[in-house]
Amino acid sequence: MLVIYAEKKRFKNLTKPLNKLGDYPMTMPKTTLVKNLRGAPALSDFRIQKLLTQCEHLALPVIDIYAEFAHFAQLNEDLTTEEENVLQQLLTYGPTIEEHAPEGLFMLVTPRPGTISPWSSKSTDIAHNCGLNKVGRLERGMAYYITLDADIKLTPEQTIQLSGLLHDRMMESVFNNFDDAANLFASAEPGKLTAIDIENGGKKML
Repeated sequence: MLVIYAEKKRFKNLTKPLNKLGDYPMTMPKTTLVKNLRGAPALSDFRIQKLLTQCEHLALPVIDIYAEFAHFAQLNEDLTTEEENVLQQLLTYGPTIEEHAPEGLFMLVTPRPGTISPWSSKSTDIAHNCGLNKVGRLERGMAYYITLDADIKLTPEQTIQLSGLLHDRMMESVFNNFDDAANLFASAEPGKLTAIDIENGGKKML
């Protein structure tokens, strides 16, 4: 499955995690293209069972959890068919399963916007070494699909508890749809440089 969308305007309503990175406004390059490429299953049976046990201890109405990797490519321009095939091959790894459409409550866990993960740095270098110079940066997240008991809906408090089990609040963010992943490639605009005369102004100038 390949989902493509483009962002040509500045982001005006960014999520709160971005604001915690500093006072600089976060913007996207005007010609940025973002590709979303579906990956392999991301959780072992042991990890799934551990999460289900944690949900049970919190009295969350969760009966099953499925997760798979989601890859995001920031492009400087459209890829050719050959380049798309090379990128797809680079991002094909891990266990394979029969093609299916996951269902359930969706949560997308990614590195915090404004940061660059070690996986991103390494995979982007590999892409460039393979001749994919149109790729500005690669990043990876995990797409969770949570099956709830019957038709029960989570309360806001339960949603926070569940998301807390799925991500590291210091290093990661949670989004509700794939489009929000474009925030991963937002950059901070530095403020104006201001000179302070400490010698004559002292602490008041600070």
